[in-house]
Amino acid sequence: MTASRISTIALDLGTTSIKAGLLDRGGELGNIVSHPASKITVAGGHYESDALAYAATAEQVLDECIAQAGVCTSLGLCSQRSSFLIWEQATNLPLTPLISWQDNRGAASCVALREHEKSIRSLTGLPLTPYYFAAKLRVVLQENPAWLAGLECGELRVGTLDTFLIWRWTAGKHFVTDASMAARTLLMDIRQQQWSPQLCKLFGIPLGILPEIKSSSGLNLRLNNGLILQASVGDQSAALIASIRDGCGEALVNLGTGGFVVRYLSDEISLADERSATDGYLRTLVYQDRAHRSHFAIEGTLNSIAAALAPYPVGDCRIDDFAQDEIFCVAEPSGLGAPYFRGDIGIRFSQPVEHLSQRRIATLLLEAIIFRVARILEEFHREGAIERVYLSGGLSELQCLQQGIALCVPFEVYRLQQSETSLCGAALLAAGMSPASHRNGKRISIAKNAPALQKKYLRWKVWLDDLLAS
Repeated sequence: MTASRISTIALDLGTTSIKAGLLDRGGELGNIVSHPASKITVAGGHYESDALAYAATAEQVLDECIAQAGVCTSLGLCSQRSSFLIWEQATNLPLTPLISWQDNRGAASCVALREHEKSIRSLTGLPLTPYYFAAKLRVVLQENPAWLAGLECGELRVGTLDTFLIWRWTAGKHFVTDASMAARTLLMDIRQQQWSPQLCKLFGIPLGILPEIKSSSGLNLRLNNGLILQASVGDQSAALIASIRDGCGEALVNLGTGGFVVRYLSDEISLADERSATDGYLRTLVYQDRAHRSHFAIEGTLNSIAAALAPYPVGDCRIDDFAQDEIFCVAEPSGLGAPYFRGDIGIRFSQPVEHLSQRRIATLLLEAIIFRVARILEEFHREGAIERVYLSGGLSELQCLQQGIALCVPFEVYRLQQSETSLCGAALLAAGMSPASHRNGKRISIAKNAPALQKKYLRWKVWLDDLLAS
């Protein structure tokens, strides 16, 4: 990639690594720079890292990328969601560590506010869980009332990682976050796309201490290093922007550490819709475009599937191994994700499996993942036709998983070939290019004369419904 072709720089503020890349005018992403993020320490459910060290690494990555970018000045940013800190306004120095989205200290908030869960979900489209910003900040401020006073009088600032770095990189001129990041705080009204006084009151967080909510693109914020920040968006939103198109009957299945199945919401589906087919799924604001038009999505989740598979030889499994018995399974060790949110149902088999080989158990777990994905897609399809499904994430490289999903759904299934989708999505948004305009997907070809897995899927649905009702 030559400097004359460079269009946009993208920066991905990840949990374990920080990456930057260059998107040329032809939509090709290259010249990737990557450094490990500052180490997260874990103690008693607290996940924390050095915020200044994180910022220094992000600046180093960005500087190395700028050195390759020639005259490019446009930047797209994507950030891990719900990681936050408190800092001093006068010095820009962190008062707290960077508190990770993984941090569990917000569990006390969830217990205290359980009776308000329905109204919280109605306003935000999200469940009440410890991982979101509001649940954690409520506990932090209750434990440190002097910090709340400092925030209210303007001596301190609080925000998610994007807000802190934009503040730092504009010398305190801009105290902002974008709509996609705000939508994952439990404090934003998803329909109004503004901070909710009702939610702020519930969590004991004064609305006045929160940053201004801006559009995800067309920001035009000049940074101290000479770049102009044109787009800022949550990491999952960026991946979605790079992978599927709005209004085209497409869905994305990402299978990695955890899993999610997501599609854009059509105009016919209300955010407040609680009809049976989509009750319990997450509804989220993906991003706001340059015209300030909001794009929404609906999402189902699979929890900790990589941890479930880790002890087993999943790489040895083949499509012919599936549907060899009548043992059904759930493969989510930390509890069933959306739409069920059942923490009491982890890895579960319908029959004892101690006598089975490691490979056979691996096959059953893979079946469970395939079936969960197929059921989510089936329910999304009822609310608006799906035509194509795109697979991404490390686990989707397993050929038997690809083929199993393709067997169990009546849609075309593709495996995305592109890497660094979050970087690519942030760059596309900053450059004003069409979402998913340069993706590369390979069609999954299978023999449609193998109905055994399809028939087992139908029986698995009955078993799961009985398990949920028990």
